[in-house]
Amino acid sequence: MRRQALDIFVNRIASHPDLQQSEDLKTFLQAEEETMERARSQETGIFKKKPGDLMQIFKDVQSKVSDVVLGKEKPVEESNAEYEKLKHYIFELEDHLAEAQKHAFRLVKRHRELGQSLSDFGKAVKLLGACEGKSLGKAFSDLGTKSEMLSVKLQKEAHNLLMNFEEPLKDYVRAVQSIKATMVERANAFRQQCELAETTKLKEINLDKLMLMRSDKVGEVEIEYKELKADSEEATKRFEIIVRLMSEEIVRFQEQKTLDMGLAFHEFAKGQARLANEIADAWRGLLPKLESCSSLTHESQ
Repeated sequence: MRRQALDIFVNRIASHPDLQQSEDLKTFLQAEEETMERARSQETGIFKKKPGDLMQIFKDVQSKVSDVVLGKEKPVEESNAEYEKLKHYIFELEDHLAEAQKHAFRLVKRHRELGQSLSDFGKAVKLLGACEGKSLGKAFSDLGTKSEMLSVKLQKEAHNLLMNFEEPLKDYVRAVQSIKATMVERANAFRQQCELAETTKLKEINLDKLMLMRSDKVGEVEIEYKELKADSEEATKRFEIIVRLMSEEIVRFQEQKTLDMGLAFHEFAKGQARLANEIADAWRGLLPKLESCSSLTHESQ
């Protein structure tokens, strides 16, 4: 399962028009083990932290996502009807995906439990058949064999459900959490842009006053103003980049989600139909033998 998940993850990165050019991806795919060891020894920041620290970072981010995105922590909130609509959609999508994934987990569990029950039942019926006469014993043995065969099919379908239905849903729950984290970055970038723009404006007003007064502080304040203006322009540029990239990626996300979810639900329905037919065929094939035994029992009575 871990290998399959890694395969999906790497293929997703490799199919992305921008991420496929990443040097990190090339290193991950091509570098020798010694090179990777050296890279790991030089890692800093988040990659140097222990798993426990990473989990705490994740919890901290998650605890702040709703407040920041919904505007509870920042004095200035981005006013954009289309973006507000997107935020509402993402929060609803996360709830519905999580609910669907929870029930998909229950379906997988139910298939596994039913498969195990059929296996146990098959073994018990075989032992029971060994105590009976030839015809009845043979019928019981066949019933036990069919039960064990169906147990294998149920276990196999449980695995298919896990990999082709539950895991894709769980993967999209994680994807939505990443989108929410990006919303936090966007909210922070917008706030920084607004704060720097306001500070720059105040500094400009102060500079104009000093110039009118012919103050000796003009040179010093002018340098500060230019630095602030550069920072403000950089913050605006960063915010605009986030908005542009987010708009592009949301389109990609929705298109891919439509394809992936359509495939997942199609595989689910196809698997359930196949399993139902196999179960029906198995029991139907066994009915004549059981009916024969039932007829013999009635005749002897």
